[in-house]
Amino acid sequence: MTEDQLTEWPDADRPVVELSDEECWARLGEERVGRLGYQLVDEIHVIPINYAVVEGSLVFRTAAGGKLLAAELHSEVALEIDRFNETDAWSVLVRGRLRHLEEDEAERLADVGDWTWVPTLKYDLIEVVPTAVTGRHFFLRGDRPA
Repeated sequence: MTEDQLTEWPDADRPVVELSDEECWARLGEERVGRLGYQLVDEIHVIPINYAVVEGSLVFRTAAGGKLLAAELHSEVALEIDRFNETDAWSVLVRGRLRHLEEDEAERLADVGDWTWVPTLKYDLIEVVPTAVTGRHFFLRGDRPA
C-alpha cells in the first residue's frame, strides 16, 4: 500500500492496515526517538533513546550502564516508535538483538552525526540488529465519515 493510499479511509471492516517493510523503514528513518525495551536479569527496562537508521539497522550512543551491559550480552530487544493525530495513528515495532560496535565500526559511522538530545559523554555505539520489523496504520473512529 502506498503512502497516498494510506491517506484514504479504508472500508468499515479495515480500520487497521499492516505496513510493509518499506513503509516501516521509511517511518523509522523519519523519527529520531523510540522506546527501547530489554531485560537484564529479572528486570524489564523500557527507556527512550535517540537513534539513527544506518544500513538496515538502528544505532544509538550510550554511556556505561544497563544498555551497554545488555549489548555486551547480545540481549533481545524491542524498539517502538509511533505517531498519532486526530484522524489516524501508526506504530512500528523492531525486534532484534543488541550489539556493541567495535571502535573501527563506530569510527565508520561517525559521519552519521550527533542525534542525541542530552549533551553527555556517550562513547559507545550500539546497534539494534533487527530480526523482525512490523507496523500498523490505524484509522481512528472520531473523524470517520458517516
